[in-house]
Amino acid sequence: MRKGLGRGLDALLSPSNAPDNTRDSVFEVKINDVEPNTEQPRKVFDQEKLQALAESIKEHGVVQPVIVKQEGSRYVIVAGERRWRAAKLAGLKTIPVVVRDLSSKQAMEIALIENLQREDLNPIEEAEAYRKLIDEYNMTQEEVSLLVGKSRAAIANSVRLLTLAKEIQDMLTDGRLTSGHARTLVAIQDQKRQKELADLIARKGLSVRETERLAAREGKKTSVKKPGLKQEDYETAHLVEDLRTIFGTKIDLQRRKDRGRIVIEYYSDDEFDRIIEMLLNAGK
Repeated sequence: MRKGLGRGLDALLSPSNAPDNTRDSVFEVKINDVEPNTEQPRKVFDQEKLQALAESIKEHGVVQPVIVKQEGSRYVIVAGERRWRAAKLAGLKTIPVVVRDLSSKQAMEIALIENLQREDLNPIEEAEAYRKLIDEYNMTQEEVSLLVGKSRAAIANSVRLLTLAKEIQDMLTDGRLTSGHARTLVAIQDQKRQKELADLIARKGLSVRETERLAAREGKKTSVKKPGLKQEDYETAHLVEDLRTIFGTKIDLQRRKDRGRIVIEYYSDDEFDRIIEMLLNAGK
């Protein structure tokens, strides 16, 4: 089990969260009375690994009970969906469970931490889980970072992956790109160009460092002029790309004759501090 993941499962799955008459008790229930949680962060399961686990279960049984919460006559999985799926593949009719009395938020937290500890989530599943905690359960990035034991910047960078084009997110899901590649692509605002670069990275097997150099060249490259655009539009676009490369984040530059404004986006307190430090040091 990976160390440093915030409060961890021990606190969230303590016996105090079990109904008084079921604390620490393991029950055998019908496997068809158990169902997956729609809030489960993990959506993709490796079929080969599931089959291997099913073979192990056929020989040894389900060694570790599945954690569930009871809803009427049904049991909703909180932790252990992979074991449940493999047990069904193995042909089991019943499965051992431990019942916990948990809120939807607690169940979501437990599912997220369990998957992070086992490194089971792909980058998009992880990002979607963080966003769900923030958007639906009104948690701050700081609270999420404390929950999972990661920095606020790591949470912010993860959530930013969801701004990428769907095709690029799919490449992250199936492993053609890593989160390091994707974080570099986030700074490129043109989604068409994002896709072109993502395809190039996957096709040539570029490293993250090579991708960073490629993105930096993109920012400095002078675009071929398009019909109908004024020279000042090209100058503005060029400046935006330069600033984006320097600050490593999205930049919006609005010019109106002799005035305008520059907007520098940030996605965490750590990123804010980094940008402010860069601006202050620029004047020295």
